[in-house]
Amino acid sequence: MSDTTPPNHADAMIEKAWGRPIAELEKAAIRRPVEDPLLRAAMHSRSLLNIVANSAAVHQERLHALTRPGHVPAFYDLDRITESASALRTAYAESNTALRTIRHIIDAREAALKNEAGPSNGRIQAATARSAQAMHPSSLLAAPPAPMAAASPPQPLPNRR
Repeated sequence: MSDTTPPNHADAMIEKAWGRPIAELEKAAIRRPVEDPLLRAAMHSRSLLNIVANSAAVHQERLHALTRPGHVPAFYDLDRITESASALRTAYAESNTALRTIRHIIDAREAALKNEAGPSNGRIQAATARSAQAMHPSSLLAAPPAPMAAASPPQPLPNRR
């Protein structure tokens, strides 16, 4: 398994997908968010990943400090150890979720670029079939609607006192 951190892994995936350095992509995502919304989403997920990775590092350092070799934890330290371990586990799960989100965004971009090349044969056939169904033969047209009833003035309601 590689020795890279989740933010480094995300940077490599994003750089590979867009083919430009991450610093340039950061500027493009901020300046022109409408031009490439998938880039904006990927960069947003990347910033979340950086925050979660920093949180995981803090929790890991705290856990290591509480469980250092030769140190006997006090009774009140047990709750801190449990909370730190739980927070670390949560941070790892959030980190993996952010990485999966970035992967899904990149997959969506690749699918959009593939579909941008032109409509597939199946899509053309489906559109033709839908337009053929929409056309009705003249024999199946419904009779003209009945004339509207004349409107009468409203009747006054009797007073119930």
